[in-house]
Amino acid sequence: MILSIESSCDDSAIAITEISTCRLLFHKKISQELEHSAYGGVVPELAARLHAEALPKILEECKPYFDKLKAVAVTSSPGLAVTLIEGVTMAKAISVALSIPLIGVNHLIGHIYSLFIEKETQFPLTVLLVSGGHTQVMEVESLHKITTVAKSMDDSFGESFDKVAKMMGLGYPGGPLIEKLAMDGDRKKYNFTIPLMQTPKLAFSYSGLKNAVRLAVENGTKEDYKDIAASFEHVATAHIIHKLKKYFAITPPKNFAIVGGASANLYLRSQIETLLKPHAASLLLSELKYCSDNAAMIGRVAVEMYNQEMFSSLDTLDITPRSQL
Repeated sequence: MILSIESSCDDSAIAITEISTCRLLFHKKISQELEHSAYGGVVPELAARLHAEALPKILEECKPYFDKLKAVAVTSSPGLAVTLIEGVTMAKAISVALSIPLIGVNHLIGHIYSLFIEKETQFPLTVLLVSGGHTQVMEVESLHKITTVAKSMDDSFGESFDKVAKMMGLGYPGGPLIEKLAMDGDRKKYNFTIPLMQTPKLAFSYSGLKNAVRLAVENGTKEDYKDIAASFEHVATAHIIHKLKKYFAITPPKNFAIVGGASANLYLRSQIETLLKPHAASLLLSELKYCSDNAAMIGRVAVEMYNQEMFSSLDTLDITPRSQL
C-alpha cells in the first residue's frame, strides 16, 4: 500500500491506496473552509498551523496500515509554500521511521489522475483544468507526456469566483456561493465583455471581467447580486467555451475531461457537454467528492510512479510552490 498526503492549500488529507488494484482503502480530509471564511480567502500562515494540527490526527487513524506500506507519497508542488512544507516534512518523517521510499507528486498531475481513482487510466486525453490557482488546457498522452496548449495570463477561473464572492461579502470558498446565487439570476442582465474575443491567441484572462463585475457590484444593490452573479458565471464560462471552440477547430477532441475544484460547477459542465456533442467526444469527470484537493488523487498518481520506481531522496525532495506543467 501507499500512504499519500495532500496539504497544498487549505485541505488536510491522507489516503491509503492498494498498489496492485488501485483500490482506495482509506481517505480522510479535514477542510479549513470555516476558519478562512471570515477572511474571504485562504490565509497561508493560518492554513499551515491548521495542517500541523489536522495531519497528525488523520495519520493516527492510519496506523493499522503501517506494516503494509511500501511507500509514502506527498504533494510537493505547486501550492502555498508554508502548507506544502507541512506535508513534505511529515512524509519525510514517515519515510525515515518506516524505511520506505518517498514519492513527490505534482498537484496538477494529481487532478488529472482524480479521473482514475479506483479505475484504469484512459489516455490520450484532452484536459481542462479549472481550479483556484490554474486554468489550462492540456494534451495528456501519459504520465510523462503532458503538453499545455493554453493557460491563464492572470487570474484563474476558480480564483475569479472567489474574488467576486469576496466583493459581495458572501464568504469563502466563493465558487459554490456564486453558483448558488446565480441559479436565481438573469444571465443576460449584465452585458459583460467576454475576454480576449478579438485575439486568436489560445489563452485565458479573468482580470478584466473581474474588474467589470467590481464596478457592477459597487454601482448596484444587494438585490442585483443574483443577476450580477449569473451574468458573471455565464461570461466566465463563455470565455472558456470560446477558446475551446478555436482549439477544437484545429484539434478535434476524442476524449475530453474537466478536472480541478472548479470542475464541480454544473453550469460549466453543461456548456462543455453541449460543446462536445458535434464532435461525438466522450466527457470524463471526476466524482464530485474528488474534484477539490484530496489525497486520493495523489495516491493514484503515486501508484503509477511506484511501479516505475520514480522515487525521491530525502535530500532532493523539496517544495516547488510555482511549479507548472
